[in-house]
Amino acid sequence: MPKRAIVLLPETTDILEQMGLQIKYARLRRKISAELVAERAGISRATLCSIEKGAPSVAIGYYAAVLHALNYMDKDLLLVAKDDELGRKLQDLELPVRKRVVKKERKSNE
Repeated sequence: MPKRAIVLLPETTDILEQMGLQIKYARLRRKISAELVAERAGISRATLCSIEKGAPSVAIGYYAAVLHALNYMDKDLLLVAKDDELGRKLQDLELPVRKRVVKKERKSNE
């Protein structure tokens, strides 16, 4: 069965390419060879090359494995969608607003 083509918006493609470049720069700053990172991540050098180009066809687990191989940078993945301002605003719009009922004072029969 042939693979389905992944269709992404241009902005998403740009983000993946930037992420791949940042991964490559992180590797180069650490002076770690591509072969060593690929070996540590348990992937082929060709897959690492695809990741560093921001290929959308590479599974996110491989991206995480490469980040881990670069001295535990995979913890940065926890920052994804951490501060979801839009989601919180949408959630707040759906919250029911309770109106407080004003209690009437009872008049005493004096």
